[in-house]
Amino acid sequence: MNPSPRLPPSTFNARLPLLGGILFVAFLAILATRGYGETTTLLVLSSLLMFGCCCASATHLLGGRATLRLVLIATSLGWLAEELGATRGWFFGDYDYTDVLGPRLASVPIVIPMMWFALCYTGYVIANLIVWQAPSDSATAPTRGQHLLMSLLGAMVVTCYDLGVDPYMVYKLKAWIMVDTDGWWFGETVQGFAGWMFVSFTILLAFRLGLRGRLPVPAAPVALRHTLVPLGVYGGLMLFQVCLGYPMEARTIALFAMGFPLLAAACGLLRWQREAAGRVTPAIAIANAAAAPEASVAAPIREAA
Repeated sequence: MNPSPRLPPSTFNARLPLLGGILFVAFLAILATRGYGETTTLLVLSSLLMFGCCCASATHLLGGRATLRLVLIATSLGWLAEELGATRGWFFGDYDYTDVLGPRLASVPIVIPMMWFALCYTGYVIANLIVWQAPSDSATAPTRGQHLLMSLLGAMVVTCYDLGVDPYMVYKLKAWIMVDTDGWWFGETVQGFAGWMFVSFTILLAFRLGLRGRLPVPAAPVALRHTLVPLGVYGGLMLFQVCLGYPMEARTIALFAMGFPLLAAACGLLRWQREAAGRVTPAIAIANAAAAPEASVAAPIREAA
């Protein structure tokens, strides 16, 4: 049987928002189903869907090359950090994974490196919306100092998720077993949060510096609804912790720790939409012209100038 012909790039890019939306809705559905009872199958499936919808969203918002770079950096560094953590106690403390999260690559469940990509991508978008009021970097390539600060902000957004999920994964799901259980955070050591900050910061900084001054170019024109996938993934994870977090105190912590950056990003998104509706900023004009050169963007660019 002959292989199916590949879609032309323009056709595939045009379908990215639909693909991302379908995977996102499926992710939320599985996440809600997990509330009725956790199983390894549901955990793995929700992780795969989160990875898939974030890949489709990132390809749309950042372009294929930038997305591939982020996937490779996040999965490789994420796996390496987790392997060193599980075998040598580096970064996150001494712990051992159980079979709850499914098949492993060496000592690390396969879904864990995929999770690092999805969370770092959402952290990247949320940090940009907070600072630049745009889902990607501004029209002027950030300086190295700005890359450092933006990577630190994105790492803090990622670590806010871990504040509530760690106790749930350890004590409720028993996804991994901590050697030291007399720490200051619901029995866990605070070393894990330092590890989350360091690993996510390293991933985001490596991605940003790897762009070498070139702005990510969207694969297709970007509208407000297209940025809802990364925000929705982060918001869905927050709601899951608020409703089902363990212990009970973690539910309130998740609401404020994750809700604050999510609300700030939503405000930035609304401002970005208002500016895009009134005029086309240089960043949007360049991105849309590169993503859809056949479209007539000369007038908006003149207006922005």
